[in-house]
Amino acid sequence: MECTAIGSLPFDNPQKAIETVQKYFKEIPFWPQLSKVSRNEDMTLQFLEGMPSFFVSDDGNFSFDTENENFFQDVEQFLSDYENINSQNNPDLIEKFAITNNFSSTFNLFLELIQKNNCKFAKGQIIGPFTLSTTLTDKKGRCAIYDDTLKEIIVKILSLKALWQIKKIKETGAIPIIFIDEPTLSQLGASSYMTITRSDVISMLQELTGIITDNGGISAIHCCGKCDWDVPIKSNIDIISLDAYNYAQNLSIYYKQIKIFLEAGGKIAWGIVPTKNPRELENFDLQAALSKFDKAVNYLTKKGIDEKLIINNSIVTPTCGAGSLTEELAEKAMCLTSELTCSLKERYNDN
Repeated sequence: MECTAIGSLPFDNPQKAIETVQKYFKEIPFWPQLSKVSRNEDMTLQFLEGMPSFFVSDDGNFSFDTENENFFQDVEQFLSDYENINSQNNPDLIEKFAITNNFSSTFNLFLELIQKNNCKFAKGQIIGPFTLSTTLTDKKGRCAIYDDTLKEIIVKILSLKALWQIKKIKETGAIPIIFIDEPTLSQLGASSYMTITRSDVISMLQELTGIITDNGGISAIHCCGKCDWDVPIKSNIDIISLDAYNYAQNLSIYYKQIKIFLEAGGKIAWGIVPTKNPRELENFDLQAALSKFDKAVNYLTKKGIDEKLIINNSIVTPTCGAGSLTEELAEKAMCLTSELTCSLKERYNDN
């Protein structure tokens, strides 16, 4: 059993963020997002470099400029690049869609950390296509998910961002784990998204997980709310990542699918250490974390899933990103995640 974290940290010093990752996550280090360094490291903005005819307006809204006279020319070039990369006609073209220093102050430091420590695994991430396509709009304010062209662009740009991370991480000798952060997945089926079907979302996610798997990566989907977990499972995901502090019982509703998922080698990343509510974290300690973990696992064992099967396929994480916390509380969350993992290893004799 190992641990990792979701992504965001509250530091304004990239080196301090990397030192924190190295201190607590030696087995599966994660790439930290630091929105205090730059707004470009916000989970929505960070993956938009290279997207055709995209802009940020003065009021901070993100939009596609579909009325721009160059829009369709931009889209045609983008889709051509995508096909050339995926058909291996021009694999070096992926650098056109790199996550540059303007959009990440830590990625190069992260790669150095992985290489220096000979890490077996390393965790990157992208925003999920459902979350992004319900956030981005055209200039008329219509969500991108309702436009087939815009939806296709979003899935493909995220595929390229994942592919670029996989390439860079593999060059260090580590196996890439790419988390697809899908907070809006908890809203699927709600009145505001009634016309969006499960099959639409599964199709978008399958394209991404296919790219990740086909290129030697491990795919994960993170949702920090109640979720129809059958959607990630049907998306051919390798790891389910949830807020188990608040929503472990919700996961057990899907126990039949979870059992099949685990038996096929799927893993659960249990988000045990709370990061959404500072007061909860202030009063949280190792014993509370152990109790939360046991309660989360028991929801599944009571449904007839073997405990050993669950434990052998478990990863420990915080509930979500820590970017909104103070530096002190964020460090506490990372420390508790590591301590909980060590305690569980001792309990289950996991060497």
